[in-house]
Amino acid sequence: MHPPHRSAPPWPSRLAVVLAALVSLVGLVGVVPADAAVHNSCTISRCADARAARSVWQSKGYPTSAGWYSWPDGRHNYTGGRFYNREGQLPSGATYNEYDVYSRARGAARDAYRIVVNRSTGAVWFSPNHYTDFYRL
Repeated sequence: MHPPHRSAPPWPSRLAVVLAALVSLVGLVGVVPADAAVHNSCTISRCADARAARSVWQSKGYPTSAGWYSWPDGRHNYTGGRFYNREGQLPSGATYNEYDVYSRARGAARDAYRIVVNRSTGAVWFSPNHYTDFYRL
């Protein structure tokens, strides 16, 4: 006995699958928001916090492995490892790493505040909104 014949899903279902695949692909490539910007200095609120985090990460040698690291306040902070600059906002051709600004309990959810370090030049940028804008520290 043969299994029952299954016809192809109706076109709306196939279209939904194709659209979902396209949306996920666009998400991987990244789209730079129209109001995104890279600034040569950091004068917004939280720049002092980003500079303090930079100092601690620098004292740890800017680790390149993603993971949790102990922090001076007794809590932990996280580095996600490599930052790929997919949106192309920072100078191209460099290797970057990303680091969280604010410490918290080990394993707690991450927020949107990051610093990004150019491994070759040591230049550091602060992103207060998860890579939409960058401010040079």
